[in-house]
Amino acid sequence: MDLRIEPEDLNKCVQCGLCLPHCPTYRVTADESMSPRGRIALMRAVQNDGAPLTAEVLRSFDTCVQCRGCEAACPSGVPYGHLMESAREALADADEGAPRWLKAGLSVLGRPTLLRAGSSALAVASRLRLVPKRFGLPNDLPIKREPHHTSGDDVWLFTGCVMDVWQRDVHHATRRVIEAAGFGVRSSGDAAPCCGALHTHAGIGDEARMLATRTMEALDGDAPIVVDSAGCGAAMKEYGHLLGTEEAKVFSARVFDAHEFLAAHLDRLPSVEMPLELTVAVQDPCHLRHVQRVHLTSRDVLRPFVRDLVEIEDDGICCGAGGAYSLLQPDLSTQIRERKLAHVPDGASVIASANPGCSMHLAAAGLRTVHPMQIVDAALRGTPLPDLGARNSHP
Repeated sequence: MDLRIEPEDLNKCVQCGLCLPHCPTYRVTADESMSPRGRIALMRAVQNDGAPLTAEVLRSFDTCVQCRGCEAACPSGVPYGHLMESAREALADADEGAPRWLKAGLSVLGRPTLLRAGSSALAVASRLRLVPKRFGLPNDLPIKREPHHTSGDDVWLFTGCVMDVWQRDVHHATRRVIEAAGFGVRSSGDAAPCCGALHTHAGIGDEARMLATRTMEALDGDAPIVVDSAGCGAAMKEYGHLLGTEEAKVFSARVFDAHEFLAAHLDRLPSVEMPLELTVAVQDPCHLRHVQRVHLTSRDVLRPFVRDLVEIEDDGICCGAGGAYSLLQPDLSTQIRERKLAHVPDGASVIASANPGCSMHLAAAGLRTVHPMQIVDAALRGTPLPDLGARNSHP
């Protein structure tokens, strides 16, 4: 079967194994077929040698979190994330990939009115304790949402899909912090309802490209595009690869993670007399650390506003959220999260995570988890932090 992987990229892997310690599924299973090296060997066998798509092969591909931690460790520059995206799209087109229920669910993300209605219904069901705990959803999903506000046209704030309906308060906090630095902000809203990141990961390529094109058309001009979801920012920075056009590359150059943008303008943020009395442990979302590679800017932005910053000493290994991964692979997702939890410092009063999937996944384990922008916003306004810990206590 043709997995549509460029032979040059596939052949870059020299099977050295330096990726193994950085792969969360290999770390918890010690199974070679669940490592980047093993998955690439199977890709070669399928694409080059005509090996059959056995259950083992499909499970190997399905269980990849797509954290791309292996890329940062690879001395040969293997573009592993792109290999996996190509393979998954080929499998999905052959009806061997994403399950139909996932395709149906993802199709809603580009329809904001339907998404908000469905999310509000889910919030009511969660309050009535009708949503199984294994789904990892918080008990306090919003039923109503405060409208977005526009203060100018200096920067776009990309609001997206799931984060906008479940964590719009993070967008509001990000907008206020950017405004405190003296910039006018315009939210993307329904004009760009989804970046296509989850579709790309699932191999639903045509819809991902359609959403990417729609996003580019909506966010026209030359203003910076600020993104406070690590996964969305990573996807938008790779539109050049996804669409293969010069226009997409120019667009991607305008995309900045919120911390990346603010770190370049720290001198414009107001100072605070008294930092928050918090010990903050920073959790790096994989797509901020391994794809965008701007994770250190979150420390730069947080440092002036909290008493103490501490690290989770696990070399940035994935937390196991992985977009829809925690739904598709709940057992592996939980095992990966347990390794993360074991490294959280005992003295940490809050976990700062810049990705909605990560924050909800960690909060479901009982950790008080907030977005870094919420911490900075609280410090600047002198307001308490939202309480997002222990959010999934019903059976």
